[in-house]
Amino acid sequence: MNLKLTIRSETVADVTAITDVTVAAFKSLKISNQTEHFIIEALRAANALSISLVAEVDGRVIGHIAFSPLTISDGTRGWYALGPVSVLPEFQRQGVGKALINEGLSRLRELHAGGCCLVGHPDYYRKFGFRNVPELVCEGVPPEVFFALSFDGHIPHGVVTFHEAFTANG
Repeated sequence: MNLKLTIRSETVADVTAITDVTVAAFKSLKISNQTEHFIIEALRAANALSISLVAEVDGRVIGHIAFSPLTISDGTRGWYALGPVSVLPEFQRQGVGKALINEGLSRLRELHAGGCCLVGHPDYYRKFGFRNVPELVCEGVPPEVFFALSFDGHIPHGVVTFHEAFTANG
């Protein structure tokens, strides 16, 4: 990555830029319903953005990542959802998403989180240690795109439920 990238926590002044980045990042993705910015807004309104980071270059927000609490039917606590993660199209494939993910996971570990789950592209998230685990399922999500990463080696058993904000559609 040749960008002079700064990763930092979001501020109130970043909200509009985060929306713009998220809309642009998902606009051409066929697998998207273009609701990701609504999800972030709903997580923020519910005070459920446990970690919300922006990536900026020369003071311009070019990327964003959100982490929010999730529930697991076996009662395990301290697990989080990763997503959405967004990078402006002209800055994709330059390490911005990777930097956001690595910093976010590091911050989750600092919170003594047990682990993290996500729905995403199989070829991308495995390089961060995420894997498909039969012990965890997310109803309505194909197992090949549902991933978990345990920080302490313990994999809970049960159904994962993302925050209700993930149903936001405007």
